[in-house]
Amino acid sequence: MSGVQKIALIPGDGIGPEVTAETVNILSKVGELYGHQFIFTELPAGGCAIDSFGEPLPQSTIDECKKSDAVILGAVGGWKWDNLPGDKRPERALLGLRGELGLYANLRPALLHKELKHACPLRADIAEGGIDIMVVRELTGGMYFGDRGRKETANGGQAAWDTEMYSVSEVRRIAETAFNIARKRSRRVTNVDKANVLESSRLWRETVLEVAKNFPDVALDHMYVDNASMQLIRDPRHFDVIVTTNMFGDILSDEASQITGSIGMLPSASLGDGGPGLFEPIHGSAPDIAGKDLANPVAAILSAAMMMRYAFHCEREAAAIENAVTRVLEQRYRTGDIFSPGMRSVGTKEMGRLIANEIN
Repeated sequence: MSGVQKIALIPGDGIGPEVTAETVNILSKVGELYGHQFIFTELPAGGCAIDSFGEPLPQSTIDECKKSDAVILGAVGGWKWDNLPGDKRPERALLGLRGELGLYANLRPALLHKELKHACPLRADIAEGGIDIMVVRELTGGMYFGDRGRKETANGGQAAWDTEMYSVSEVRRIAETAFNIARKRSRRVTNVDKANVLESSRLWRETVLEVAKNFPDVALDHMYVDNASMQLIRDPRHFDVIVTTNMFGDILSDEASQITGSIGMLPSASLGDGGPGLFEPIHGSAPDIAGKDLANPVAAILSAAMMMRYAFHCEREAAAIENAVTRVLEQRYRTGDIFSPGMRSVGTKEMGRLIANEIN
């Protein structure tokens, strides 16, 4: 990576501005040490955009994101906007950005840091074996983007529907993404679907099997989504890379986040076939702790590490951020969500400062 990198910064709502502020500090330190220059342009999206512009994703935000090299997002949503119609809610900003930027592959790593084994809700013998899973979730198709609506029924009541549909090309590109990632890990892919019931899942599985022929060095198995949700609890070591649909991936990645101790620790990357990727923590806006210096900034900071790796192909810099997080955890510093007796309690800003100081 060389030259100036333009970063679209969307702090969003709730704790979003707090965790993105620490992320900017981390990237500034990385830039100083490794000779990179980042230019951040702050943009509105989510509830704050609704308050200022009457819509969750202004066209000006979309345009600026498209001109950027990467997009960092904090969190959107909150109680204040819960009663708005579905197409006006803050969360529509996320769907809009994914669609506008062509981001079809969502990468959600679920890693249990050895320093946080005590926070894992699974049995001690399972936690001791470690958890290191990459969920590769299709992001722009399926039920979240399918035909939907409501109608009056014959008995005078209402009915509603949401449609799940996938094309071969949509499945092929996400499957190829998963297999390529597996080649850099333990060379195992688990396809998760519901092919015993859903026609869309049958097409999905057929396509994944076709793609697998081009990756003979990667082992492939299949699970129905209900079984996969159980196996994540029973034997998470079975999984290396999980590839699945938009809705199933949404659910399974949140489950995976909880077995690693805290949703406040886990980052994500949303990628397409060129153009800027979107990097964000998987946690929500947590309005109940917003502005109180209580939020865990680690997920946002690790999202910046994913940006360095996947957007700018800077493995050394990505590893420097990840290693800094590990060293701070080894020194027993904890925000409230991962605190336990005997640890050293810190707030959002102090955790960010400690991590920045450990980058080398």
